[in-house]
Amino acid sequence: MIRRLWRSWRRLRLGTRLALGLGVLSLAVFAVVGTALTASMREYLQARLVDQMKLVQVVQSKDAATHGTVERQPYYGWYTAVYDVTGGSADLRRPADVPADSGALTDLAETRARAGQDLTRSVRIDGRGPYLLRACEVRPGVVLVSAAPLGDVENTMDRLIAVQVVAYGLALLALVVLGRRMLRRGLRPLSEMARTAHGIASHDLTRSAAQLPLRAAGRPGGREVEELRTAFNAMLEHIDDSLAVRAEAERRLRRFVADASHELRTPLMSVRGYADLFQYAAANEPGERERHLARLRAEAARMGVLLDDLLLLARLDAAEVEAPLRRTDTDLTELVRQAADAFRASHPGRPLTVTAGPEALTLPLDPQRIRQVLDNLLTNAAVHTPPGTSVSVTVTAGADTAEVRVADTGPGVPAADRDRVFDRFYRVDKARSRDRGGSGLGLAVARSLVEAHGGTVTLTGAPGATVFTVTLPLRAAR
Repeated sequence: MIRRLWRSWRRLRLGTRLALGLGVLSLAVFAVVGTALTASMREYLQARLVDQMKLVQVVQSKDAATHGTVERQPYYGWYTAVYDVTGGSADLRRPADVPADSGALTDLAETRARAGQDLTRSVRIDGRGPYLLRACEVRPGVVLVSAAPLGDVENTMDRLIAVQVVAYGLALLALVVLGRRMLRRGLRPLSEMARTAHGIASHDLTRSAAQLPLRAAGRPGGREVEELRTAFNAMLEHIDDSLAVRAEAERRLRRFVADASHELRTPLMSVRGYADLFQYAAANEPGERERHLARLRAEAARMGVLLDDLLLLARLDAAEVEAPLRRTDTDLTELVRQAADAFRASHPGRPLTVTAGPEALTLPLDPQRIRQVLDNLLTNAAVHTPPGTSVSVTVTAGADTAEVRVADTGPGVPAADRDRVFDRFYRVDKARSRDRGGSGLGLAVARSLVEAHGGTVTLTGAPGATVFTVTLPLRAAR
């Protein structure tokens, strides 16, 4: 039974449980307050009655001292008795107005004689209800006992208890009903958060973010609710951002796979074609075999370079820092001069100037990978500019970073393409890049390698000027 009630209690809504809990707590408070008030009121009324009995007994004591007994009762329903207590027992003097069962009065008179002080006691006299007895000494050996009915006091207390029960019952009912409404109103933001969470669980995050009020200003609900709302909205924003990043990553992955498939198909088709030509030449034109074999090897090498770049990008994306990078203290200025010498040898018709300080600029970097970055940037300048376009490389050092700027005076990169030139397989001029053997991975590889070193690579410029800036930290990040 108890377990069933507990399960039923747990199935109630939070607002209902709080309202009922508040009602139970209020009931306990009302019970304590009512009991204390009733006891205090009873004590007060009895104290007033005792004071009244003291005044009456002052008059009755004089009457008893004069006539030996008290013949007149001060109020209806009161009793008065005078006892002789000289012999150790209480003997009632006659005449006396006492109830048929006067044992309680006699016992109090005997107790007063032994105690030597005035006594007050509440007793129940058979057939007549509760009485308040008071015993005092008239003169040595004579005790006056008065009995006042407590019926009025009890009736007053009964009415007080009835009023308290009705008032507390109505207050409790109003407290539970109004408290439940106020709690439901105060907990409404939590219900809205729950609906938003259900929307997220049903994979309808867009609707949850756009239509539910939690994502807007929300209803006021107190400091705690506002803190919870802020944390909840921050969590939703984080989920939104994460889903947006994931969607963008999936979109880029699909585009990357499609572009990679397309780029790999071209050399594969070339390899197949030159293999067929080589087979044909071997049977019919022996003199053409070497030429077809050379083209076959060139296409295979081109496909190998493409696969190497794809593998390097995949390892960098997986944060395999230790595998692709082998850092050593390297003179960046000397590395730039070596890349410039190689560029002049492979592009003798391209004027190239190098500006760098005479002192060495030592950085913790992978010389092979940074050389690959420099070669990619210089080759990019040669491929995408007309013959004879001048190219310059400048090396500078700051407080915490070193910069290498590769600039050319070519036609420049259109503003609409500057944000995407570092994307994989993206080409500003797709037809010309493919004719010249570019795969669209050079700048993507360069950016990934620089970022793996903790640096950045940016593109600035305008028509007639293109500047790639590589920024590297002077100290490796710990």
